[in-house]
Amino acid sequence: MELPPALRQAVDQALHGVALADLKRAADILSRRYRGEVRDGRLHLSDRLAAQAYLATRLPATYAAIRASLAAITDVRPDFAPATLLDIGAGPGSALWAARDCWESLEEATLVETSDAIRKVGADLATHAAPTRVSWVPGNIETGLPELPRADVVTLAYVLDELPPVLIGRVTDQLWALTCDTLVVVEPGTPAGWRRILEVRGRLIAAGAHLVAPCPHQAECPIAAPDWCHFSRRVARSRLHRLAKNAEVPWEDEKYIFIAASRTPGESPAARVLSPPQSASGTVRLKLCRHDGSAAERLVSKREGTAFKTARRLDWGDAVWRDLG
Repeated sequence: MELPPALRQAVDQALHGVALADLKRAADILSRRYRGEVRDGRLHLSDRLAAQAYLATRLPATYAAIRASLAAITDVRPDFAPATLLDIGAGPGSALWAARDCWESLEEATLVETSDAIRKVGADLATHAAPTRVSWVPGNIETGLPELPRADVVTLAYVLDELPPVLIGRVTDQLWALTCDTLVVVEPGTPAGWRRILEVRGRLIAAGAHLVAPCPHQAECPIAAPDWCHFSRRVARSRLHRLAKNAEVPWEDEKYIFIAASRTPGESPAARVLSPPQSASGTVRLKLCRHDGSAAERLVSKREGTAFKTARRLDWGDAVWRDLG
């Protein structure tokens, strides 16, 4: 997956003239912070260079994860056409650009971000996001949000891992109250990220929300540790991205996990593919989370005709609309 052309152009403009050595140092700190899911603030960066390093090394991956999460919503609710977006912990606006790419109906977005530097960089990028009207609001979800408008879609991406775990329930309740239709929460695809999503999931079900994706059911999650639910998106690296991370491969795989819940029920798929399908001569092995609340492997053979043709087209994270038996 690549950034939309307008966003790529805006990022290139924002990074023009930045010293590569400085960008590499800031990118290394960001990388360690994300890998370690650091919450003590020691590796938190809030200056403009950090924001620029984020654009070069993290924006493509977070954009890809959010965009894929939103695509899962459109699979279940193809007629959903939100007009308003509220994004909490917006960073430089990853969710704004993902929502714009997903829904042409988007007219207005309110983005809440703590860091002045990242907010400024994001506001510069958002000037390229017309015709969507964008408002930036300073606010810290940990210490208390300002008064905010409700929105058709509310997003919280890569934020819960920065909060004390005790706040997850309160934050979920706050965001659900601000949601007119659909709430989307995205986290790193780690075991810890999955556990945070499970807590959000349980809270939303208790509040009467309808799960849209990725879960094809509202029963207790059938996945048990040490296994965990997550997905992956391959992200194209720009030349500057590779240089900033001292990387040679022109792509990286972003692992993520998300939950999307709505006040409006959608059609639930028969299953969701939970890992990369394994193809062999005349067979496809699928790990599925099913509509009945179970999770199991399914070996589909060529002898099964239509089911086999369906299985061959499936990928990790896909919804399965036809019951494969």
